[in-house]
Amino acid sequence: MTVAGEIGFAILGTGMVADYHRRAIEEAPGARLVAVGHYDPARFEALSQRFGVPCLSLEDLLEHPEVDAVCLATPSGQHAEQAVAAARAGKHVLVEKPMALTLEDADAMIKACNRAGVKLGVVLQRRTEPLFRRVREAVLAGDLGTLSLGLVTLPYYRPQRYFDGAAWRGTWALDGGGVLMNQGIHLVDLLVWLMGDPLEAQAYAGTLARAIEVEDTLAATLRFPGGALATITATTTAAPGFAHRLELYGTGGGIQIEGESLTRWQLARPEAARVAAPPVSKTQSAGSGGDPRGIAATGHLRVVADFADSIRQDRPPEIGGAEGRRSLAAVRMIYEAAGLPRP
Repeated sequence: MTVAGEIGFAILGTGMVADYHRRAIEEAPGARLVAVGHYDPARFEALSQRFGVPCLSLEDLLEHPEVDAVCLATPSGQHAEQAVAAARAGKHVLVEKPMALTLEDADAMIKACNRAGVKLGVVLQRRTEPLFRRVREAVLAGDLGTLSLGLVTLPYYRPQRYFDGAAWRGTWALDGGGVLMNQGIHLVDLLVWLMGDPLEAQAYAGTLARAIEVEDTLAATLRFPGGALATITATTTAAPGFAHRLELYGTGGGIQIEGESLTRWQLARPEAARVAAPPVSKTQSAGSGGDPRGIAATGHLRVVADFADSIRQDRPPEIGGAEGRRSLAAVRMIYEAAGLPRP
C-alpha cells in the first residue's frame, strides 16, 4: 500500500471507460492513481501525458510496488486472463462489466482471487444508485407483495461508426455479445438483484441493422423461482436513442422507472408501506440511450470508493465476483435460448 490507508490504483486499458475510472479514483477518499497500462509502447508517452501518470506494459504494471489494485477497462474478452494474472501478482481486481464472457472464465477469476487472498469487484454501478437501492428495500420489505412481473425495455442507439471505432466491438471473441451483453447487462443485473436468478428463458435475437457479428436486437422472457415472469426487449437500432425503462409489479403494487428517474410508485395499501417512496420525477433524458458517455460518473465513484474501503477494512466489496457472475449467467442463459454462439 502506497501510504497508510491509501490505495494505489492502476487502470489497464485507456479507452472511453478508463476516463470514468480515472475520475472515480481521483475523487474517491484514500485512493490514488499510480499508473495506466497499455499494450502498445509507441503510445506510452502520449497516454502518460493524458492521464498524468506513467503508462506501463501489463507486466511492469503488475510488478509496480505502489499498485495495490488494478481496474480492468479492457475489452471484455481479455478480462479473465488479465484478472488471473493480477491476482497471481497479489493485486486486487476491479473489473468492468461484463466480468467475463463465459461462466467458466468468471469462475476462474473468482477462484484465482480467492486463492491469492485478493478482492474481486465488478463494476455494476446501477446497484449503487439511491433510487434502485430504495426499490430493493421496498421489495425486501414486502411493500410490493409477491412479485409477479418485471419489464426491461432498452431502446438504445449505437450507429455503425460506434462499432467501427474499435476493432473488438461487435465481435464474439472480445465483445462476447451485443446489445444484451454490453448495453443491457446493467438492467439484467438489476432484474436478478430484485427478482432473483431466473430458472429458464425463451428468446429471439437478430442482427438487423449493423455490420457486426453479434446481436443488435433481442427479445426474451424469463421465469423465476415462485413463478414470476419478466420480459427483456433491447436494441441498439432505435434512432436517436431513448431512455431504458424498468418496471416491477407485484400483488401489492408497482414501480416504473425511466432512465434513472422514478415515474410511478403506486401501492395497493400505501398506508402500510415500510419504505417511503421517493419523489416522482417529471423530466427524463435519454441518458446512455443515445450516447455511451451519457451515464453519470457518480456510480463509478461509489464503486471505487467501496472497493478501496473493502481493501482497507479487509471485507468483501459490495459487488463482488459472485454477484457479477449472476448477471452474466442470466445473459448466457438468454443467449443459449436464442441459439446464439458461445464466445
